[in-house]
Amino acid sequence: MPVGVTRDHLELSTSLRAWAVGLSGASAVREAESDAAAGFAKSWQSVVEAGLTGIAIDEHHGGGGGDLLDQMVALESAAYALVPGPLLGAVLVGQLAGDADVLSGITRGDSAAVALQGAVRVDADGARGDLDVVLDVVGARWLVTRTTDDSWVLIDAGSFTAQPEEGLDLSRRGGSVRVAATSDQIVELPGVSTESVRRTLVALAAAEAAGLAQWCLDTAVAYAKVREQFGAPIGSFQAIKHLCSQMLETTESVAAVAWDAGASARADVPDGEAAYAADVAATVAFDGAVSVAQDCIQVLGGIGFTFEHDAHLYLRRAIALSLAVASLTGGAEQSAARLARRAGTGQRRVPEIDFGETDAELRDVIRRQMAAIAELPSDEHRAALAQAGYLTPHWPRPYGLDAGPVEQLVVDEELTRAGLSRPDIAIGGWAVPTIIGHGTPEQAERFVMPTLLGDLRWCQLFSEPGAGSDLASLSTRAVRVEGGWQLTGQKVWTSRAREAHWAICLARTDRDAPPHRGITYFLVDMTSAGIDIRPLRELTGDAMFNEVFLDEVFVPDECVVGEVNEGWKLARTTLANERVAMAGSKLGMSTERAVELLAGRESETDAALVGHQVALASVCQLLGVRSTLRSIAGRGPGPESSVAKLLGVRNRQEASELVVRMLGPAALFAPDDPDVHEMLLTRCLSIAGGTTQILRNVVAERVLGLPRS
Repeated sequence: MPVGVTRDHLELSTSLRAWAVGLSGASAVREAESDAAAGFAKSWQSVVEAGLTGIAIDEHHGGGGGDLLDQMVALESAAYALVPGPLLGAVLVGQLAGDADVLSGITRGDSAAVALQGAVRVDADGARGDLDVVLDVVGARWLVTRTTDDSWVLIDAGSFTAQPEEGLDLSRRGGSVRVAATSDQIVELPGVSTESVRRTLVALAAAEAAGLAQWCLDTAVAYAKVREQFGAPIGSFQAIKHLCSQMLETTESVAAVAWDAGASARADVPDGEAAYAADVAATVAFDGAVSVAQDCIQVLGGIGFTFEHDAHLYLRRAIALSLAVASLTGGAEQSAARLARRAGTGQRRVPEIDFGETDAELRDVIRRQMAAIAELPSDEHRAALAQAGYLTPHWPRPYGLDAGPVEQLVVDEELTRAGLSRPDIAIGGWAVPTIIGHGTPEQAERFVMPTLLGDLRWCQLFSEPGAGSDLASLSTRAVRVEGGWQLTGQKVWTSRAREAHWAICLARTDRDAPPHRGITYFLVDMTSAGIDIRPLRELTGDAMFNEVFLDEVFVPDECVVGEVNEGWKLARTTLANERVAMAGSKLGMSTERAVELLAGRESETDAALVGHQVALASVCQLLGVRSTLRSIAGRGPGPESSVAKLLGVRNRQEASELVVRMLGPAALFAPDDPDVHEMLLTRCLSIAGGTTQILRNVVAERVLGLPRS
């Protein structure tokens, strides 16, 4: 998914990417090896004619009148196609400058060099200084640099001498600059601080990083689909599937943090939130782009290591971009440490959802109803919410509201405003949608509302000792008898089996059918004769899971859901209206605990470790927000939910382990300590609901389109 999530941004991204690819950027980069000025000139002319330098400059200066995110969509598209030249520097000055002549010049094609290190001394006579690390020096009309008193200025091209150097990034030229400017050759940048330059550069460069990462992912996946080894496409090999899936996780993360760095630049976003978003982006985006570029070359194999293939140009640019931004941010580790310290002061960043006034009338109605429910005695809240459809608004009427994304989000917000909470129906949230979608009216009448009211609790009898993630291999059999079926077999890893009144159960009704056929979906009364429940003690010492043995357990025909032998399809049922949720401000229990433990510690190493977990938790939140925005716009599900699941598991496991390490020896003899318990408990997360490895296979095949094994 690109940086932009709105319909306008997606359309802009599509058109600009097609235009940028047509410029043959990689060819221009190769031509520029011998003559950078001439090699980049043609591409730069096309960039200027397309208006890319002024997208976020006011129209009365000749620009497009857009905002920073609009500009970032263009930068991402240009980076995807490796468009060479000084676009980043020009756009940065367009964001920092207020001078009308400067802005008009940028829209007409003036470029700008950016001093990444050092400073010039400015006094009444002018400015003097040598700057050794300067970006985009070839043909620059302006130089933006820091001064020794920590302000920022623009220096006219007539007053500095540039020495271009061919460096790591072959798609742009940097070098050194000697400044000898008179006072009339200096344009001050009032209100521009090192912090504002840092935040702006991070946002713009993160957009480029997103474009680079997306090209590398697309290139690796396309190659994996057609390159054959050992008689099969390499994309059918699990190792390649996992590598490409991880590339997708990182690419989506880079796009998400870039988007929020741009979104946080709005005037109505507090400075603290904007700085927080910039630190998240600086922690994630640039190392992420480098990682994806490296993995792209790994998938390509030997051809990826040749100079002739374009992959190395993207790796070079990603590394150079990371180094360039690090000159102002201190790099990912310092950014992470700053982020952790910000989190320690209570700072958080959760982007708001803009409903575009579509929620106003709806909100008034829901708010009044919620207020009326809140006035009832607390023991009547659940029933009132269930009867009104507010417990599960995405379910169809009469059990829900058939609510789309906007209505669901408004319900959630108004629940919170009214001080009401939605009870967790746990496994009932999986069982009841199947009954609603595929069951009989009598089954719905019998099971749906009692589940919502809390009168019925459910467990799930799916997994077996020989059929975990591979449910199609289940062997529990159902034999036809008079009036119903007899179920015999063993289920395992069953949560809440001892407390459940009913179970959803898959059993094989046709042994001769293919693995995914011949399975039927049953509702099993957990008080039935022939059920033996044996608690399983887990790694934590608790016994949440259970083994359930079924010995000729009778299930009447009225407890078969859907058609016999069609249970596999039902097991994958979701309602047409998927649940949409608003991201919360909490970072997760262990991440918040790590932030708490950091208080009073001076170690920057500890701060960086905590900051990386804060950044990862923030990525998961952002993926949720972006998925919600897709739903509001009426687009189908993207890869965010699968990526968020994978990254969320990683965050909970890594953060809980970090907490225990921060506790140190105190954790050695504290078996009942909640932090130790959480660390042990999170080991199940990469197994439960389908292992991480299986999910990566699914993502590779269903999202990326890689061939099945």
